[in-house]
Amino acid sequence: MKSYKHYLILVLASISFGSLLAQKSTQVEIRGRVTESQSGETIPFANLVLFTQGEKKVCAGAATDFDGLYSIKIEASGYYSLHCTFTGLRKVILDSLLLEPGKVYQQNFTLDEETEMLEEVVLLYEMPLISPTKTSKVTTAEDIQNMAVRDISSVASQAAGVTQGANGSINVRGSRGEGTVYFIDGVKMKGSVTIPQSRENGEVLGREEYASINENVFLSTELNPLSTFSSDVDVASYANVRRYLTDGYLPPSDAVRTEEMLNYFSYSPLKVEEGKTFAINHQLVECPWQKEHQLLRLSINTKKIDNSELAPSNLVFLIDVSGSMNSEDKLPLLQKSLRLLVNNLRPQDHVAIVVYASNTGVVLKPTSGDEKENIHIAINQLKAGGSTAGGAGIELAYKLAEENFKKGYNNRVILATDGDFNVGVSSESALKKLIEKKRETGIFLSILGFGTGNYMDAKMEALADNGNGNYAYIDNILEAKKVLVEEMGATLHVVAKDTKLQIEFNPAAVESYRLIGYENRILAAEDFNNDAKDAGDIGAGHYVTALYEIVPRNLATQSHLNVDELKYRTKVEINPAFADELATLKIRHKKPDGEQSSLEEKIILNRVESLNPDLSFMAAVASFGMLLRESEFSGTADYSQVIAWAKEGLKAKNIDYRSEFINLVELAQELKKAS
Repeated sequence: MKSYKHYLILVLASISFGSLLAQKSTQVEIRGRVTESQSGETIPFANLVLFTQGEKKVCAGAATDFDGLYSIKIEASGYYSLHCTFTGLRKVILDSLLLEPGKVYQQNFTLDEETEMLEEVVLLYEMPLISPTKTSKVTTAEDIQNMAVRDISSVASQAAGVTQGANGSINVRGSRGEGTVYFIDGVKMKGSVTIPQSRENGEVLGREEYASINENVFLSTELNPLSTFSSDVDVASYANVRRYLTDGYLPPSDAVRTEEMLNYFSYSPLKVEEGKTFAINHQLVECPWQKEHQLLRLSINTKKIDNSELAPSNLVFLIDVSGSMNSEDKLPLLQKSLRLLVNNLRPQDHVAIVVYASNTGVVLKPTSGDEKENIHIAINQLKAGGSTAGGAGIELAYKLAEENFKKGYNNRVILATDGDFNVGVSSESALKKLIEKKRETGIFLSILGFGTGNYMDAKMEALADNGNGNYAYIDNILEAKKVLVEEMGATLHVVAKDTKLQIEFNPAAVESYRLIGYENRILAAEDFNNDAKDAGDIGAGHYVTALYEIVPRNLATQSHLNVDELKYRTKVEINPAFADELATLKIRHKKPDGEQSSLEEKIILNRVESLNPDLSFMAAVASFGMLLRESEFSGTADYSQVIAWAKEGLKAKNIDYRSEFINLVELAQELKKAS
């Protein structure tokens, strides 16, 4: 009987063991630690990538944590290759790694110093700035807003136990010297710092900053017959205005750049003739918001090129991974946006990635567009932390782009940031000087803005305007798709460099005129023929529009401008041979790799036409901009009329995003009522 019991136990054990075998996992785990050979210290954020044998396909990847530990879990069986890399250290490759289902493998790596080290290294992690074990006092933005004082010392002295010395120094009762530190939005502050004051006119809102705009006024044709300005293909302002409105706020007036709102939309393009760079379109109509005036529309469009036919790209992603990027609408949205662009790269395109925080470094050397998984892994492993050495990041990105420069390619740096530079070269003027030097390299610049609260629009606009660049604001993933996928050719591939426009108005037909928008793109008349003067660049498939409000000569015998008669000059002599002409438009531009400009001209006849759907929509966008800016030139326009004009624009062929615009106008109308 006893032997039967043993036999029964043996059978049951066999059944149980068989069940375990049947349920055994097919997952493999590889784990270990990465250290530096000389110091023995662990390495955080080292990259581990698992390939199939022969480096044919990326299977999985991971990054080490703060203790240098990593773990890769994967359904796998067979031979693989495991790569371990970190910037500035020699790459280690473990080949012929046999992985069997259900097993756990311990694999540590020790990395040696690279013989050709970068001068800078990336710091992707900092210890928390404020320790919860130490005494701290948090003063919120709402608290500061209600204070009469603005500088840090005075704000800090409002707390109990804090006193301010005669020289502005701060003492905390019971603390040692150097025992008090200050943080604004998580960034350690040194020296004298003033907290920005929110203003009614909106130049600074919280810590968001916008360059001041002095709206264009009417100019007399007798005194100012020439109007000269640079083209502008930036579209950041529209998306930023949309962000404000959808968040329930009217935007600051200086956040509204009317030309960027106009150029956000597509209109019915003209066919570009063979051998020409542009098609030029113009129309003169009665001004919708000022019936006795006229509205002149000038548009130029370039030929759209299919992505497969675009020149190869040599791109450097310059990514801000500082602590200010640590929110969902910043680095995570940035990563999603760049992945969209990577998915549309071709084998002949190449991408490198430079990051900057407290320091800078290269996290991906130039990599072919057909290695998308490797590029995605590099993007996915980025973490936010530290201060913002933007100037150093620009230097390193351009250095890398220059080292891999290829003539005839689209050589471009794509800077993705909130613009909150606070280490090294960080002021707007210093950044402008830096980027002006960099544009001499022949490398173009695209700026993608992200985030809210500390958004530095003024710095990013200055970089784009002075660095052969364009500028977009990414407030959601659909905007990223529009800028980086649907309009890739226009955003990334220049067909006309340093494009300038000059209009000579006929004083026999035009008493005065006003250019709507382009305030920060105005050029002196002599700049038009000066090829050394920088101007805007236009991409493949771009559409650039400018609107002029015109006071016709026959409106009144006396000028509506408050200008005295000139003492030493008689009236301007008018050439009767051109009585039927309103103006002459001249356009200068260079080839993308050229240094000498070419000239195109177009005569604009003085013939008033009826308002078509495209121009009706342009009028709606322009008047919406004026209403948001509370412009003195908005005439009879109101939000209801803007909506009506925009709805007429829905009858045109290219109506993408126009319905959304109408929704935004309706939203602004309600917000205005509530205010």
